Amino acid sequence: MNEPDAIDATPDHSVWGDESDIVTLAVQWSAERVVRHTDPLSTARTASELARDAGPTITAAGIGGEAALRVFDRVLEPATRSQDDPMNLAYIPSAPTRAAVAFDLVTSAANIFGGLWEAGAGAIYAENEALAWIARMLGWPDTAGGCFVSGGTSGNLSALMTARETAKARRGGRPPGGWQLACTTTAHSSIHSAARTLDVDVVTVPTDARDHLTGPALRAVLEAHPDVFAVVASAGTTNEGLVDDLSDIADVCREFGVWMHVDGAYGGAGLAAPSVRPLFAGIERADSFIVDPHKWLFAPFDCCALVYREPELARATHTQHASYLDNIDRESWNPSELALHLSRRARGLPLWFSLATHGTDRYSVAVEQSLSTAREVADAIRESDFLRLVAEPELSVLLFERPGWSAEDYAEWSHRMAVAGTILCVPTTWHDAAVLRLAFVNPETDPARVIEVLETLR
Repeated sequence: MNEPDAIDATPDHSVWGDESDIVTLAVQWSAERVVRHTDPLSTARTASELARDAGPTITAAGIGGEAALRVFDRVLEPATRSQDDPMNLAYIPSAPTRAAVAFDLVTSAANIFGGLWEAGAGAIYAENEALAWIARMLGWPDTAGGCFVSGGTSGNLSALMTARETAKARRGGRPPGGWQLACTTTAHSSIHSAARTLDVDVVTVPTDARDHLTGPALRAVLEAHPDVFAVVASAGTTNEGLVDDLSDIADVCREFGVWMHVDGAYGGAGLAAPSVRPLFAGIERADSFIVDPHKWLFAPFDCCALVYREPELARATHTQHASYLDNIDRESWNPSELALHLSRRARGLPLWFSLATHGTDRYSVAVEQSLSTAREVADAIRESDFLRLVAEPELSVLLFERPGWSAEDYAEWSHRMAVAGTILCVPTTWHDAAVLRLAFVNPETDPARVIEVLETLR
C-alpha cells in the first residue's frame, strides 16, 4: 500500500496550509446570502441527482475550498427548502432577522464552548440576558433561568427528566408500577419520544370540544392515576395553534403536587404579543417551559430556550460528575448542568444579538404582524364562497378546507404550487379529515398575496 505524501507541519507551515483566501470567499458568500432570501424554487432532490451533479467531494487529496464552495453554492444549497421565503407557510418555517443570521456566523467564528462558565462566561451571560427576557414574559421570579438547547425535542426531554427526578426525590423513589406522564393527543410527538426515553407510560387526557386540555379532565385523570409525575400542556399546538387552559391546569397540578411543563415551542412567542397574551394566563405558575426562537422569535436554526422556575432542580438532575470535571466551579451558571448535554455551542447568541439590536418592542411588533396577517387571511377565508375555516384560529395557524376536495386533490394542488415556487402549503389532518394548513411566522408575508394564491383553489 502506498504511503500518503508527507505533509509539512512545521511552525512556519500549518498542516492546513494558507486558508485565508477560502475564508474570504466563505465570508463573502455568507454576507451576500444574509441580505437576500433563498430561491422559493429550491427544493429537495434525489441522492442520485446530487451525486451526479456534485461529483466526488471527499477525497484523499481534497478538492480545494473554492471548488467545495462552488459545489455548495450551485448544487447543495439549492437542494434545500427555502425556510425564510415569505410564502413558505408549511409546517413551522423560520424567518430569522438578518442581524441574527449574521451573528450566527460571528458565533461560529468565535468557536466558544458554551457548556461551562469558566470557558464561555461572556457568551453565557449574554444568553442569560435573552433567557431573562423570556422569564419576565412568563411572569416568573428573577431566580428563574435555564439554557439553550438544540430544539423542542431536547428541551422537552430535559425538562421532563428534571420533573421525573424531582418527583422521585419528593415521593421517596420510583413507584412499583413505574412513572406516568399526562398529556393530550394534540401534544407534540416529541412528548411520546421523551416518554420512551425516560421509560415512563403516557396517560392520555381527553380534550374538550375545542381540542383543549382542561382542568376538569386533568383532575379526573390524576385521581385515577396517582403515579403521574408531570403534565404537559401546550402553549400553541403545532398542528392547530391552540393554547390549553393553562390557569385551570395550574390549579390542578398544584392540587395534586404534579409538575407542570408547558411546551411553547411554536406558540410561546405569542407571549410577546399583547393581543394574545391573555390566552397564556396561568403560565406564570408552570414549573418549566420551552420556546423555539428558530420558529417565531426570528432566530436561525437551531435554538430552543429551556427555562425552569427553580433551576436548582435541573442542576440536581443534569449535573455530570467525572474526574476531569472535578474542578468545575459549581457556583457559576453552567448550562451543561441544566439539560441533557455537556458540550454545546452558544446557540442563544444570535437571538441575544438580534434582541439587543432591535429591542424587545420591535419583537412584539413583529409577532403581532404575523398574527394580523393570519387574521386577515382568516377573514378572507370566512368571506369566501368556496373555502371554509374548520377551526377558529387562536394564534397564527389556520386550518381550512375546500369542500368537495379529497386528500389527493389537496396533495396535487400543494405539489403544483410548491414546484412553481408560488406557495408552500402542505395538507394535514384535522379530526381524521384532510385539510389545508397555513402557519404564519414571517412578518414579511403579504396577506394580499396569500389571498390571491388561495383563489387557485376555486
